[in-house]
Amino acid sequence: MQSDRFIRNTWYVAGRSEDFTDRLKPLRLLDEAIVFYRKTDGTPAALEDACPHRKLPLSMGNLKGDTVECGYHGLTFDCSGACVSAPTQGDPIPKRARVRSYPVADRYGFLWIWMGDREPGPIMEIPNFDNPAWGRTERGALDIACNYLYVIDNLLDPSHVAWVHVTSFAGAGTDSRPLDIEELDDGVIVSRWIMAEPAPPYYRAMLAFGDNTDRKQHYECRLPSTAINMSVYTRAGTGGPDAILPDDAYLNISYNFITPVDADNSLYFWFQHRNTDPGDEAINKRMFEGATMAFNEDKAVLEAVHEGMKNRKTPYMNLGLDAGAMRFRSKVDKVIAAETSDEA
Repeated sequence: MQSDRFIRNTWYVAGRSEDFTDRLKPLRLLDEAIVFYRKTDGTPAALEDACPHRKLPLSMGNLKGDTVECGYHGLTFDCSGACVSAPTQGDPIPKRARVRSYPVADRYGFLWIWMGDREPGPIMEIPNFDNPAWGRTERGALDIACNYLYVIDNLLDPSHVAWVHVTSFAGAGTDSRPLDIEELDDGVIVSRWIMAEPAPPYYRAMLAFGDNTDRKQHYECRLPSTAINMSVYTRAGTGGPDAILPDDAYLNISYNFITPVDADNSLYFWFQHRNTDPGDEAINKRMFEGATMAFNEDKAVLEAVHEGMKNRKTPYMNLGLDAGAMRFRSKVDKVIAAETSDEA
């Protein structure tokens, strides 16, 4: 895997929708400099953050209505990337005075950007997002100084919770129970049922199943870098791989969107979605704060892993628990190879 190469013909989350306003906002995504803004009607726009004259970042210029004016010589670009004014040049405007424009869209409270050259496809569907019977936490955002694939490795590894998340997601069986792996066309699922054991601290107060529960850890990653981690709880004796979930089964789904900044940095966005307690702000707050604490525990580990792997002096090794992550990396490699072949 070349850590500086990324899947491009896909949607990524650039940030939370409210983080983009009528001010120029520069970001680096997939090692490309991009400037975001909202037009006067509130719709988002994204342009290459470099004037074609001397590559001054357009984000150092001015937003003029729905256009961006370069702060060096006034070249002005509309949201399609076309130059609509070149004050120093007269007529006609130089044909090469153009910047790249990126498709962007607001959905699920996030701003998404399409980074490739092909026609954009649909943004992923989130079942029950607008279902009033489901509760939902606020959306989190975290900068992580590591390659995005280490984050994906972590999100396909149910075992790490036994050591990294002792006060939240850890629980009996998370350290050694066998894992099942399922390959999808666009991803991988690593899962296991842990039967008749106490729920971990993060969930214990939210369950009414007694001391012991049946628990499923479902760790799923979809291309390019979206993780759907689901925790399923049922009364002891009612769960298991072949069981039909009872009506009172508790489901909490953590949607995690990882966007590469460059080979050494990633953006991490998330929210949690559950099939109970809609509108209960106390539960929303407790779950969000607990998840934020746990993801910061991941951040500390993954940043140290990135540095250790980048500067290693001796060989590294994989463990059996890495099988799902290695299969996902193989899928990433194949898509990048296909895109690279198309460019040739």
